[in-house]
Amino acid sequence: MPARDLGSKHDCFKCGTKFYDLKKPAPVCPKCGADQRERPTQRGPSPAAERKRAPAPVEPEVEELPAAEIEEDLEEAAVEDAEATPEDE
Repeated sequence: MPARDLGSKHDCFKCGTKFYDLKKPAPVCPKCGADQRERPTQRGPSPAAERKRAPAPVEPEVEELPAAEIEEDLEEAAVEDAEATPEDE
């Protein structure tokens, strides 16, 4: 079966729907009704592409200790290591 000419292919700038204009004078999106001749001239992803993009991963919060507490923890760990290690004489 031979392919019929369906006109120009469009990606709607408003909703992202892909469609052919069927050689009509005004390329209007069948889903949202946006006239494709009114497409904004800005570069970048369309709003539909932005909606499809996955959200950025959220990193877990890390609790930061004051320097004095860190030093105390290190001193306690050093004392515990010294007590656990047999002394060589």
